[in-house]
Amino acid sequence: MGDVAMTIPVIDSFARSNPDIEITMLSSPKFAPLFEQIPHLTFFPVDTKKEYKDVGGIWKLFQKLKREKQYDCVIDLHDVLRSKLLRTLFKLSGVPIFKIDKGREEKKALTREERKELKPLKSTIQRYEETFIRAGYPIKTSFEGLYKETVLLSPSIKNVLGEKREKWLAIAPFAQHQGKIFPLNKMEELIQHYTRNTSTKIILFGGGKNEQQKLEEWAKNYPNTISIAGKFDIQEELQILQQCDALLSMDSSNMHFASLVKTPVVSIWGATHPFAGFYGYQQDPEDAVQLDLACRPCSIYGNKPCKKGNYPCLNNIDNNAIISKLNKYI
Repeated sequence: MGDVAMTIPVIDSFARSNPDIEITMLSSPKFAPLFEQIPHLTFFPVDTKKEYKDVGGIWKLFQKLKREKQYDCVIDLHDVLRSKLLRTLFKLSGVPIFKIDKGREEKKALTREERKELKPLKSTIQRYEETFIRAGYPIKTSFEGLYKETVLLSPSIKNVLGEKREKWLAIAPFAQHQGKIFPLNKMEELIQHYTRNTSTKIILFGGGKNEQQKLEEWAKNYPNTISIAGKFDIQEELQILQQCDALLSMDSSNMHFASLVKTPVVSIWGATHPFAGFYGYQQDPEDAVQLDLACRPCSIYGNKPCKKGNYPCLNNIDNNAIISKLNKYI
């Protein structure tokens, strides 16, 4: 989800500076709302769990795309097995193809245990830009946010959150992998800290069933705390994020969604590191909370087990360090 969100600033800038170019964007159906504001872009939903699941499905997708339009160029911003297969089919049919350089070797050097090369790598945004440049389209990302003005919240959102009369602090405490999740007991202490202030409302973001249960538990136990997990679609969550004064999140997709609506993010980093290039678009680097440990980063995605066994990169973070950064906004 984060990778898709990070394409938005680049594709939006490209579309607005090239009004004569028609764009077809392929991605998961659930991401369609992210692309609604981009001019002369057609969103093509690709459900890789159903219709376009296997090799036969990718062939079917290729045939359908070829029937609908005559493409002059294919740009692969994902470079995974399915996109490799699809772009190869286009290449064999005579269409020029260009793919992202993910810098895999650089990232291995950043995360290896011995002789670690701890230095900032190109941002993913920059890698997307360079892919367009190699395709012959000079681009300067000048994205100003999904919404040009403050969005009026719908009655259905107001029924859950009420009118905004205080500071709104969004908290997204989960991530896809354990190496990116702040200890839940320490996160609960942060929630407790901010609910002591009656002029702050906590809005909890999350996804799966287990996440929803934990967030509902917190919402029940602490005043002025509301979980919206599972209650709204992506478009509505983006609108809520735009109204928030700040987001506290992990290195996760919510950091990137907040960046799309210009909401400040205080982000917590454990096994991963901003140097890998996945920091939120135009977020303040000073708002990253992390420890300087020799073993960090040990992973690009946070999916490797901790060799120390107890994730000191996360467990040893002092809540006061997080509070001091959040207090700039809350």
